[in-house]
Amino acid sequence: MSRRCSLLGRGLVSTLGPDLASALAALNRPPTQPIRQEVAPGVLVPAFPAAAPSGPWSERARAMVLAALQESGALGRRDAPLFVASSSVNVGDLEAGAPFLPDCMDFVEQVAGWLDWRGPVHWVNTACTSALVACLSAHRLVSNGEADDAVVLGLELGNRFTLAGFEGMQLLDPEAPRPLAVARRGLVIGEAAAVLWLGAAPGRWSLLGGANRVDGSNPAGASRSAITAMVRQALSVAGLAAHDIDLIKLQAAGSPQNDSEELAGLGAVFDPLPTVLTLKHRLGHTLGASGCAELALLTASLEAGQWPWAAGLEPDPAFGLPPLHQPPARARHLLASILGFGGGHACTLWQDTAA
Repeated sequence: MSRRCSLLGRGLVSTLGPDLASALAALNRPPTQPIRQEVAPGVLVPAFPAAAPSGPWSERARAMVLAALQESGALGRRDAPLFVASSSVNVGDLEAGAPFLPDCMDFVEQVAGWLDWRGPVHWVNTACTSALVACLSAHRLVSNGEADDAVVLGLELGNRFTLAGFEGMQLLDPEAPRPLAVARRGLVIGEAAAVLWLGAAPGRWSLLGGANRVDGSNPAGASRSAITAMVRQALSVAGLAAHDIDLIKLQAAGSPQNDSEELAGLGAVFDPLPTVLTLKHRLGHTLGASGCAELALLTASLEAGQWPWAAGLEPDPAFGLPPLHQPPARARHLLASILGFGGGHACTLWQDTAA
């Protein structure tokens, strides 16, 4: 018989602040405007830097990782499995002149060294779905009794290579992210270090399972059929029906195409759609860390009775969505999804045992 897997702690360093308390306070203010970062001579693109001390790349990364882990309460669990979810790893450090490491796992081991970690260390890089895939792996270890707890660290720091790549593909909004809006023009990249500590001990939020589907028919975009299959698989794994879901945390980053595809895929399962929400207008798209960062912020927001939607950001009427400025009457069952490059479509299902 599988064991329950609960959220035991969380931590977040992001553009909203150096911790979750600061992030929740920031939600009461108008959305932060992105900075302009030069990626090539005369080429400026928007970005959401994390609220972290300035300094050399590796020192800044280390400080953010330690802060997020300490806030989560998992700093004393150094013998547990650690999953490091990151798509760009140490590219920013290489751009700053650091020597190339023999392979990418060496950087993950460097992160483990910052934490004096003694347990097994895993690197997960499935592009933007990395953190959710890591959560599913941690869930399997805990629910199968292979580990009492596990720590998932999402880490994504700014670098010119990533920003220039997205700009070259014309995927960035030149001003600010406007997910789901009529005037949406693309996404804005954000930085984050985020931790989810999962374990068999009791906790308010239970991770019921999820699904990870890969459909490479559109390597840089979402597939509505894959989204539909992903959600149906996750519901089956969790033993839930579509009508049990009270809230969906969308991928929706502001892409004219992908936002539409995501809602179309969900619409094949949910009729009508429950309350939906996106957080990328607040955090930016934190790529491989986004699953951890957005879940940390959302669960903390719901516990605090806050609804993290920005006033004035209205959805395209063509979507026929329920009002986005109003939270659901209750949010007992939450579906959180992330979609990514390479055809990645991942979601997790959570239960708020206090709702």
